[in-house]
Amino acid sequence: MSRDARVTPARGDLAARVLEGVVPALAYGDPQARVAVVPAAPLRRAPDLEAEQLDQLLFGEIFEVLDEQGGFAWGQARGDGYVGFVESAALAPAHGLPTHRVAAIRTYAFAQPSIKTRASGPYSINALVRIEAREGRFAKAAGGGWFVEEHLAPIGRFQSDPAAVAEQFLGAPYLWGGRESLGLDCSGLTQQALLACGQAYPRDTDQQEKLGQAVEPGDLRRGDLVFWKGHVAMMLDAERIIHANAHHMATAIEPLSQTRARYVAAGVGEPTAYRRP
Repeated sequence: MSRDARVTPARGDLAARVLEGVVPALAYGDPQARVAVVPAAPLRRAPDLEAEQLDQLLFGEIFEVLDEQGGFAWGQARGDGYVGFVESAALAPAHGLPTHRVAAIRTYAFAQPSIKTRASGPYSINALVRIEAREGRFAKAAGGGWFVEEHLAPIGRFQSDPAAVAEQFLGAPYLWGGRESLGLDCSGLTQQALLACGQAYPRDTDQQEKLGQAVEPGDLRRGDLVFWKGHVAMMLDAERIIHANAHHMATAIEPLSQTRARYVAAGVGEPTAYRRP
């Protein structure tokens, strides 16, 4: 059985030990958990700053490292399983479990429990933090700064409307491989909107298209997903979609009929699936 290389931590010389006897490699290793300590860390196809960005780690997310050299770590993102290279400087040893996630579309952390002190960030929705102290309206994150606690939510407390979360990204620039509020792609938008509502979804459109319940075009409702080859959008109602797209180079709202016509004219074709997450 062929395995999806995007989510299989294996290459010719090295693979995760759990794949021993399943995937051939010269050696097998036990991954070491590291945590992202920057607001967003690119996960790249190769150990090169110019290499394609495939995905991103948000602050507090775990990266399972199998190899490290030349300033890059190779391994697998624990959240969506994507395999690639992350700069070593963006990672630190993982200690303790997160207690909260960022619930605002983006927020800053401060050096002290005061908005007048040095700010770092911004940190995007779904970034993970472990709170270790509180003072007034502020909460201190391990390895980070002081967050305004109203911008955080305890782990396990989710939002209820993925479309409303997606609308918060309106106007965010299109960024290939992006998952952060400052820039993201089509599948990154749907993934983050659903994650904020407690639904873990894979990274790419073809992976997402396999999940959920098939629906008819005439039965579309808010929160449903529309797929084309290589693209996904979320319904805001029976007629409008929101999607991060390279046509607008931004997250935009438009009628589904308008998008369909443009994609047909461009040779992309009609939607390949309509799914209810």
